[in-house]
Amino acid sequence: MKINFVNQTDKDVTEYKKLIRDIFKSFKEKEIMNIIFVSNEEIQRINNEYRGIDKITDVISFALCDGEMLIETEELGDIFICLDRAFLQASEYGHSVSREVGFLAVHGYLHLKGYDHMTKEDEEVMFKKQDEILEKANLRRDV
Repeated sequence: MKINFVNQTDKDVTEYKKLIRDIFKSFKEKEIMNIIFVSNEEIQRINNEYRGIDKITDVISFALCDGEMLIETEELGDIFICLDRAFLQASEYGHSVSREVGFLAVHGYLHLKGYDHMTKEDEEVMFKKQDEILEKANLRRDV
């Protein structure tokens, strides 16, 4: 898997880039995704513009292709991670910022792959897959 990173914040994201690369290192090689680290203001703007929700959120994913596969490579799309929100949620949930950023990257990735949590059944499938990936990366909730 190839991951392109863009940091639009004033925070050092070196640790989070390494963490995310480690999480996805064993995934399908031809997949490409972009992870953009953004501020509260930017994620709120994106959420309002594209989802009509004028609130800060933690992660937003935009899939490039819904159900269509590219022949040579599969560019999945973009994941916007709000670092301000990740710091706050890590504190609220009592785990590390690394665990929260890893969780948000995995959650966003699964949305790019077509998983969702709109129904109870879909939520169970997505969250099971999410937990499997995080467990394999040694990012349990207590970390």
